[in-house]
Amino acid sequence: MRLAGPETSVTAEPRVRKYKCGLPQPCPEEHLAFRMVSGAANVIGPKICLEDKMLMSSVKDNVGRGLNIALVNGVSGELIEARAFDMWAGDVNDLLKFIRPLHEGTLVFVASYDDPATKMNEETRKLFSDLGSKNVKDLAFRDSWVFVGAKGVQNKSPFEQHVKNSKHTNKYEGWPEALEMEGCIPRRTTAS
Repeated sequence: MRLAGPETSVTAEPRVRKYKCGLPQPCPEEHLAFRMVSGAANVIGPKICLEDKMLMSSVKDNVGRGLNIALVNGVSGELIEARAFDMWAGDVNDLLKFIRPLHEGTLVFVASYDDPATKMNEETRKLFSDLGSKNVKDLAFRDSWVFVGAKGVQNKSPFEQHVKNSKHTNKYEGWPEALEMEGCIPRRTTAS
């Protein structure tokens, strides 16, 4: 006679398996798992996770008001650089110097915090549009925005969410809800 140990007990709770970055299912081979959350009002900072590595977060102390951007090698999935750009009181030229020289195939992860748009100009909007953004042209004061694009993309990115700042629909006093987005991004091949 075999006794049922705790591991074979019928009453044991089924373990909910979490995959990279907390995704509900694994990504296909040659895809990068990601999850990102925009900031909530001006209180809770944004988070960007890729392949189970937190690239940007309040805990890492590398996020700030404005646009939080992580540049990632689209072939290897390695972080190139992560920076926050203050779009309320900062200099938009710092952002332009950061995103103008991107190499073909570089993935660009963007999560807003507080205000993503006050200092945006035409060139900034065009650069994000060229990376695949549909919503950057309408981005305004205190909107919530999460976006993943790439240098050299042919179409608009399927990885983008935008919520307008509107006093009628805002979740917080003066700010819309935080946005959460997750998914699987195909790795770039070395030959483009």
